[in-house]
Amino acid sequence: MTPFTRLQSNAAPLMRDNIDTDLIIRVEPLFSGVPRQELGRYCFESLRYRADGSEDPDFVLNQAPYRDARILLAGANFGCGSSREGAVWALMAMGVRCVIAPGFGDIFYGNCFQNGLLPVRLPRAEVERLAAQVRNDPAQPLTVDLEQCMVAGPDGRPLAFEIAALRREALLEGLDAIAQTLRRSELIDAFQARDATRRPWIYRVGHPTHS
Repeated sequence: MTPFTRLQSNAAPLMRDNIDTDLIIRVEPLFSGVPRQELGRYCFESLRYRADGSEDPDFVLNQAPYRDARILLAGANFGCGSSREGAVWALMAMGVRCVIAPGFGDIFYGNCFQNGLLPVRLPRAEVERLAAQVRNDPAQPLTVDLEQCMVAGPDGRPLAFEIAALRREALLEGLDAIAQTLRRSELIDAFQARDATRRPWIYRVGHPTHS
């Protein structure tokens, strides 16, 4: 997993509430054999493309200032709906590394940390203020600093956000849940050694059966 420390990028304002995982990506591409790194072309498919397959120029991510944005500004409850992890894969394949919103679907929020995408919760008024700034001057970047837990908009005003310590550590160091656990293998081994002394029967292979 690619570590996330500090990101500076232009941001795309998609200020729409309740964007669910089905809108982010339909389920069909996830079962069609498309490699994960190529799922970006299916991200927001129903919003990005017209019925004839051409791009809809009214959709923000099809517009030149925002096409390559790595930060997405969104409305409340982003990523609600089904538990599909592919929604995070599709966003990352599209180039997005950070979503800033007033709130997220719980399962989507957890999936972000397993895959290296940073979800930042900020009050709605602050997200809307950032969106207004990037609409006014799309070329001005936002800065997201995970080490400092801070977002700065084009006006330079710092906005603090909170991330659980273990999740922050995972993103900073590029570790998924298994890798985080393996980093503590010495503690795990020490616990098992103590436990085997206290409860040796737990570790016996092939317990006898009782009639």
